[in-house]
Amino acid sequence: MASKEIPFENYFSLDDETCEARIAKAKEKLGDDLVILGHHYQRNEVFRHADFSGDSLKLSRNAANSDAKYIVFCGVHFMAEVADILSRPDQVAILPDLAAGCSMADMANRINVDRAWEEMAEVLNPDETITPITYINSAADLKSFCGKHGGIVCTSTNAPHVLDWAFSQREKVLFFPDQHLGRNTGHKMGIPLEEMVVWDFDKPMGGLTADEIRNAKMILWKGFCSVHQMFQPVQIDNFLEKYPETKVISHPECSFEVCQKSDFVGSTEYIVKTIADSEPGTRWLVGTELNLVNRLNEQFQSEGKSVHFMSPTVCMCSTMFRTDPQHLLWVLENLVEGHVVNQVSVDTTTAHEAKLALDNMLALPI
Repeated sequence: MASKEIPFENYFSLDDETCEARIAKAKEKLGDDLVILGHHYQRNEVFRHADFSGDSLKLSRNAANSDAKYIVFCGVHFMAEVADILSRPDQVAILPDLAAGCSMADMANRINVDRAWEEMAEVLNPDETITPITYINSAADLKSFCGKHGGIVCTSTNAPHVLDWAFSQREKVLFFPDQHLGRNTGHKMGIPLEEMVVWDFDKPMGGLTADEIRNAKMILWKGFCSVHQMFQPVQIDNFLEKYPETKVISHPECSFEVCQKSDFVGSTEYIVKTIADSEPGTRWLVGTELNLVNRLNEQFQSEGKSVHFMSPTVCMCSTMFRTDPQHLLWVLENLVEGHVVNQVSVDTTTAHEAKLALDNMLALPI
């Protein structure tokens, strides 16, 4: 007789140490049928169980190239969606806690983006003049919007290549959901700030005039990451007063002003590599998520490197933090019993259109 699905209530009161031992046993039983992906921003209690670690696109590609049947993504919802889109039909994408979302991704939903496209059509023909670009940190239906309208997906690493491609297709770009990645990348490529306008999705016509839309090279969606929004230029100034030898490195989701004051700007993978490759004894001030910064500080203490979190206020990705050892254990022990819980599955039409936008990106240097 088949066993019943194990309810999550059975895991509420388990301590992390108990979970760790049982996770190891479940992983052993599942063997090659399982791959666990751990995003850089995950808490250590979960991150230590990952078979692959990195940023979201890298992890999804790792999973798709593996022999695993079950892909357990310790990250947030849009990451598991990308894993589902890029994986084989025989693979199943699972998110330990379905409530692990992304506030930035939520700032651009399909209804608002469709409406923006229709409003822009009152001024120009967007399908002839605008290439839509969505940051990979967005829902699958936003990626499908880009696929449907001849657009593309980008990561924080390949955004310059993606912008080059986009401008080779059409004269303008609509960039969503993160205005800061768009602005920082565009400025680095020589696009004047005055040719970038912000589309406020809460206002008619994005709060812009017809001339502002016609004259813009880049239309930036009014979205942001709540974690990276916390970092301010004055925090850099104050730290450098105390430790003037410090190197400052920031994620491009930070504000333009913070990135302009930084010595290095790049993705989580870039931040990890840059600090790893630096000279022993160096000091770093880092503008990105707290779990990663703390992990880097611990990792490189033996080399005399000091890695500091930019904000004096503790700020971590609260939705990423929802994935805990209890949820991970619950998912794994159900798999051992033959039950898939919290599967993330993108519908066929959305997945097809999203794949078009992802394929446009994957044809470029990553």
